[in-house]
Amino acid sequence: MDTSFKWSRFLKFLAQRWDEILQLAGQHLAVVVIALVIALVVGILIGSLVWNRPIGRAAALTAAGIAITIPSLAVLALLSPLLGLGWGPSIVALAFYALLPIIRNTVVGLREVPAQIVESARGMGMGRTRILVSTQLPIAWPVIMAGVRVSAQMTVGIAAIAAYVAGPGLGQYIFTGLSSMGSFNAVNYALTGTVATIILALLIDAAFIVIARVTTSKGLRA
Repeated sequence: MDTSFKWSRFLKFLAQRWDEILQLAGQHLAVVVIALVIALVVGILIGSLVWNRPIGRAAALTAAGIAITIPSLAVLALLSPLLGLGWGPSIVALAFYALLPIIRNTVVGLREVPAQIVESARGMGMGRTRILVSTQLPIAWPVIMAGVRVSAQMTVGIAAIAAYVAGPGLGQYIFTGLSSMGSFNAVNYALTGTVATIILALLIDAAFIVIARVTTSKGLRA
């Protein structure tokens, strides 16, 4: 049996499985978006609490930095006995890895807010929480969104590895191809999963560029 790669065979493979590929891409997008939303909320909360506290800031950034060096397969393997297989460990692992860029950029963005603007808001009778929500975070938002974009690209790739614990998404095709090397469609599965993941990453990045521009105050746009 001829198992060498041929473009005609690859195009036929895509035509026969187009619906399934789109379904897996939708799952991949969903798990990334859910994880990013969780990481965004938690990351901004942590960053807002520690940005002006040197010890807390150093501890948060160091902890997040160390955490991101842990191999994703190890994290998924540790989570699967606790959360089972599929969506649960995938979402937790992705949110875990997405935290560092968001925490770091939240801290950087808040520290770059001009002190005179904060003092002016305080002089108008605003409390600390109101200043943070209505003044500091909006000004820091472009920097925070830059961190979210980095997290998004990272989580798209790690989401493919989540197929190791039966996670949703295009990683299922990659693992199917790798586990069946030498079979008729092994390369087609692996190539489809890889290329589709890259395309999805580019589309998500483009979407975040638009979101960042739309949600940023006109006065802060470059």
